Formats: sequence, C-alpha cells, structure tokens
Amino acid sequence: MNINPYRPPVHEGLNILQMDDDLILIDKPSGLLSVPGRGEDKQDCLISRVQQEYPEALIVHRLDMDTSGVMVLARNKSMHRELSLLFQERKTEKHYSAVVEGIVHQTSGRIDLPLLVDWPNRPKQQVNMLMGKPAVTFFNVMSRNTDSDSTLMDLRPITGRTHQLRVHMEFIGHAILGDDLYAPLESLSRSPRLLLHARQLEFKHPISNQTICCSSEIPF
Repeated sequence: MNINPYRPPVHEGLNILQMDDDLILIDKPSGLLSVPGRGEDKQDCLISRVQQEYPEALIVHRLDMDTSGVMVLARNKSMHRELSLLFQERKTEKHYSAVVEGIVHQTSGRIDLPLLVDWPNRPKQQVNMLMGKPAVTFFNVMSRNTDSDSTLMDLRPITGRTHQLRVHMEFIGHAILGDDLYAPLESLSRSPRLLLHARQLEFKHPISNQTICCSSEIPF
C-alpha cells in the first residue's frame, strides 16, 4: 500500500480544454486527487480547485490520483444527471496512453478479467475469476522501445473498474511504469510518476447532441 504523504502539484491555474454553459473539460495533472480524500491534508483536489473559479461545478467521474488527463465536469444538476448516465450506460469512449514494462509482441487485443477489491491490501484490486466484477480493456501497441525495454500502449477500457488498466496490464506481465501499487519494486526507479494518461474522451453532448471529442497531449 502506498504510504507516501500526499503532495499535490502546485496550483498554477486550471488547464481547461473545452467549456460551455453546461460542462467543463479539463486536463487533470498527475499527483492530484479528483475529489477530497480523508483528512485535512487531502482536501486539495481537482474539484476544489475548479470550484474556486466555477462554484457550480460537479464531479461526474474520477481519475486515479497519479493518472493525468481529460475529465469532464458538469455545471448544473441536470447536466450532472445526463453525463452520469452516459458513463453508467457506457456511452463514452475513453482512450488512455500508457508506457508499460517490457516489449508487448501482440499488436492488439482484448483483456477480459473480472476484478475485485483486495480487502487486506486496500486500495489494491485483484483479478478474481469467481467473484470479480466484469472488466474489459482493449489495447493497441503504439510503439516499442527495445533500448528501454518498454512499450507505448493505447488502452480503451469498456468498463470503469477501480485501477482496471493498472491491474490488467500487471496481470498480463506488463505493469505500467511508475506504478507504486502494482509494478515490481525494482522498476519504480524507472519513472518518477505513473505513466498513465487519459488522452481522449468522446461522447454525445446531452443537449446539442454533437459529438464531443476532447484530447490532451501525452505529458511523458
């Protein structure tokens, strides 16, 4: 379990990617909680920073603290309901970029491994074929680097289980670099951060019905 103290990145302004009267698409930095955690030392988070400028903002979904990238927030209760339904009904398309250990030889594929919380080691999750909740991830290899023995992957989760991408990649033998929960201890020195980035989020705008496709540059 990660016992390091919470040290959020310095707040240097919001990186808003797109905004209208009903929603905000924002680029979350790595190391920042999406919502407040337990304790006074964990109150600085994405939603609190956004609400300093947009008090009406409401959280719709989350990214892990160490994951960076695109998040959408609602600006009113009606839009919050509509966006929440899109996520619940899996009507959003999410693409993540990740650098993983080793050379992944398969060009593309599907990982279908059910997940369950590892209660003695919370917040870790584990693959559990009997009691786990369904979890599906599609992957594509973007590039391979034999010099660093690593692979850049495009990951598309169909479900949204906690730590899904991190557990799936670790289970198939290619843990995401910088993962202090699932990567081997000896590999943590290879990256100062988790190399996982929510690169693209696509969905139908609940009001205009236009396709929203918002992207963020890979920061690593």
